[in-house]
Amino acid sequence: MKVVLFCGGQGTRLRDYSETIPKPMVTIGYRPILWNVMKYYAHYGHKDFILCLGYKADKIKDYFINYDETISNNFVYALGGNRIELLNSDIDDWKITFVDTGIESNIGMRLMRVKEYLKDEEMFLANYSDGLSDLHLPTMVDDFKSKPNMVGSFMRYQPNESFHVVQADDTGLVSSIHSMSNTNMAINTGYFILRNEIFDHIKYGEELVVEPFHRLIDQQRLTSYQHEGFWRAMDTFKDKMFLDDIQKKGNTPWAVWEQRNEKFIKKAI
Repeated sequence: MKVVLFCGGQGTRLRDYSETIPKPMVTIGYRPILWNVMKYYAHYGHKDFILCLGYKADKIKDYFINYDETISNNFVYALGGNRIELLNSDIDDWKITFVDTGIESNIGMRLMRVKEYLKDEEMFLANYSDGLSDLHLPTMVDDFKSKPNMVGSFMRYQPNESFHVVQADDTGLVSSIHSMSNTNMAINTGYFILRNEIFDHIKYGEELVVEPFHRLIDQQRLTSYQHEGFWRAMDTFKDKMFLDDIQKKGNTPWAVWEQRNEKFIKKAI
């Protein structure tokens, strides 16, 4: 399946970085988060990517046009650098379509602007490109395929950070307060599977998970897949510090391509 990656937003909550580069190009270790997301999908055999570009699109284009395979692969250096022999490669079998979808476009508009590149796809994958997970993608895909009446699915996840869910009336009087981890509330992580029919439910200017998804909810044609393992979005500087920290310690649960045996233990941060 093709993979649509939304990577045109401005990442205002990561302003220290996004003043110079787009949010998907912020690094975890020495590779951009976008590369990690693409490597994840490629591991499961999905190597045909459509990048929905916008803010500082040139930075993303330049990264791949001038891609340096030696950074993440073993190689032999010989003849004073005149001969570099790669011992393995990571993106030589990827196909990447770069599409300018507008600087101010929302996710729904970006998706509509790549519709022509998906016309032959019965279903496709999509991602916000700012979150990392160890989700076993084939299981989620099989779950979606078993529900032929569904138009869309997304990975839902219950955060375990120390947020509290509050219920109050119009006057502000609180009736309950609970740790989010003790509720049945979950969030949309931005890992999507969509049938091509999704385009029949989107009108120009609409945000994907607002009007179109609510239409599907009314029709009982939107499903979700619960993930209990690792997921973390890089929305803030704190998120980047967390991901950098566990990466330095060799704990990279999202790097499913490394076939690690150790499991990431969820805990409150």
